Amino acid sequence: MADLQVLNADLSQRVVIETDAMEWAPSPSPTVWRKRLYLDGTAEAGVVTSIVRYDAGSAFPEHGHPEGEEIFVLDGIFSDETGDYPAGTHILNPEGFRHAPFSREGCTLFVKLRQYAGADRPRQQRNTNALEWRDRRNGEVAEMPLYAQEGYDGRTSLIRFAPGGGVPHHPHLFGEEVLVLEGEMQDEFGTYGTGTWIRSPVGSEHRPWSEGGCVFFLKTGGNPIDQGVMSPK
Repeated sequence: MADLQVLNADLSQRVVIETDAMEWAPSPSPTVWRKRLYLDGTAEAGVVTSIVRYDAGSAFPEHGHPEGEEIFVLDGIFSDETGDYPAGTHILNPEGFRHAPFSREGCTLFVKLRQYAGADRPRQQRNTNALEWRDRRNGEVAEMPLYAQEGYDGRTSLIRFAPGGGVPHHPHLFGEEVLVLEGEMQDEFGTYGTGTWIRSPVGSEHRPWSEGGCVFFLKTGGNPIDQGVMSPK
């Protein structure tokens, strides 16, 4: 198909993108902009991960979400017919859900499309500003679980490293995706500032830490109890 597009679609490759350095590209709406990080499929109907910006007063036409949608509100307030969602809100829209999103004052989102398949997935909105952190490593590391469901691979969490905190060297048995939300994260391969998106393939490994402290969005595949960045102990 002439419309078929791929961007960072080889999931066996590690990808690191400083999203703040990317240029905004137009979307089908003239007041909604995007920075695509991953695309596999047709231009407007493929599997995609993006940073999306709504200008103040912008709106997007009503649409559905085959294979679901996952959103994390990075700044501003994102809205649709079901409510207003401030920065820090994690949203899951399952298969069959339709909405006409908008933003009165503008907002920026981290969006994953067609990566939430399953008829029995929940619709969920969680304001992380009102949730509690769970200590994982004697004050060095904390986790805020956002989503995991029996029968489906993977989980989504926020992770917080205290200054000087980190976790031991570990393999990514099922792959891992990170978006740095605050501060800087380090590993043996480099330093990753706020806005950096990192996708680590199955079989990769590293030892992450943060000299000054950081918070990041974490999505892993596979059994959430297995050896991802934050295996509960």
